[in-house]
Amino acid sequence: MKVDLGYAWSILLKSWPMFWYGIKITVAFAVVGTVFGFLIGLIIGAIRGMPVDPLDSPFKKALKKFGQMITGLYIWVFRGTPMMIQACFIYYLLRPIIHWDAITAGFVIISINTGAYMAEILRSGIQSVDPGQTEAAKSLGMTNLQTMIHVIFPQAIKNTFPAIGNQLVVNLKDSCMMNAISVTELFFQSSSIAGTNMKFVEVYLVTAILYLILTTLATWILNVIERRMNKTKTVALKEMSA
Repeated sequence: MKVDLGYAWSILLKSWPMFWYGIKITVAFAVVGTVFGFLIGLIIGAIRGMPVDPLDSPFKKALKKFGQMITGLYIWVFRGTPMMIQACFIYYLLRPIIHWDAITAGFVIISINTGAYMAEILRSGIQSVDPGQTEAAKSLGMTNLQTMIHVIFPQAIKNTFPAIGNQLVVNLKDSCMMNAISVTELFFQSSSIAGTNMKFVEVYLVTAILYLILTTLATWILNVIERRMNKTKTVALKEMSA
């Protein structure tokens, strides 16, 4: 089958308002899902990475183990099932109760799904921090919460930033799953355009290129941020050694 590039270009120009609206929704889903998923991941990752101290009281030990069991179940479920199924199940389950619209539901679902992946990313980052730093912080009189916020989290985030950034790129692509609950993101708009003019190959070629542009821009921005973070770290190490 021959692809008519000229017609693909004319589709892009003619249907640009629909494509642009889909792009804005897609980017919004990716950013919101990544930010709130990161916050969820911080909380879940902290609970998962919290060691059970032999000096803890029996109640505290039981509370930590219970928290780790619940968070482990959450991660197991949301990493082990497709996001499209999660979207349909959660949206239609809760719609009669809270009467939410598809976009609000989509934001919640993509954030919860991302949180499960972020939790494991951040847990590995937390565990990569030298345990001696935790002991040093406690010797200075810092509480477990203060140690996590001021000592562990900053290093864990730096260590795992490439993986955290990768989730943004993944969310740009996986936001198309929300078309299952009629969210008008880029893929949904493309399907509508293709159904109107019956030029499926040309429309989806344009869509693929638009997704490629979005992921390339996101990757470039993340690389710039990572280089600046590494540069700041290098400068700080030079000042300490001087």
